[in-house]
Amino acid sequence: MKRPLSPHLQIYKPQLTSVLSILHRITGVVFLMGLFLVCAWIYALSEGEASHSYFCQWFSQPLFKIFLFSILASSYYHLLNGIRYLFWSLGKGFDLKNIYYSGWAVCFLALISTIITALLI
Repeated sequence: MKRPLSPHLQIYKPQLTSVLSILHRITGVVFLMGLFLVCAWIYALSEGEASHSYFCQWFSQPLFKIFLFSILASSYYHLLNGIRYLFWSLGKGFDLKNIYYSGWAVCFLALISTIITALLI
């Protein structure tokens, strides 16, 4: 007796809810990489001025600045989407209209917060 295969991801059309859920996991990993970077920076501070200045040279590289911007964006998105999930844990905002509204709001607020913080730094 052949059992039916469950549908694969290639069959499904990506929806906002699934994309935001996957993005939440990805930004969690990027945020963790940022925490490792902060730990490395603190270690470089503890090693002395030469080590710290060498570490700061990396911060001035354009590719590294893009990486820092992505860590900042990931931090804001992960924080705001985590708050959204906390509301869901309380049983609030589960109707389809609020799910899509809060999803777009998280994206918009994360983008605006990232841009404002990057301009202030």
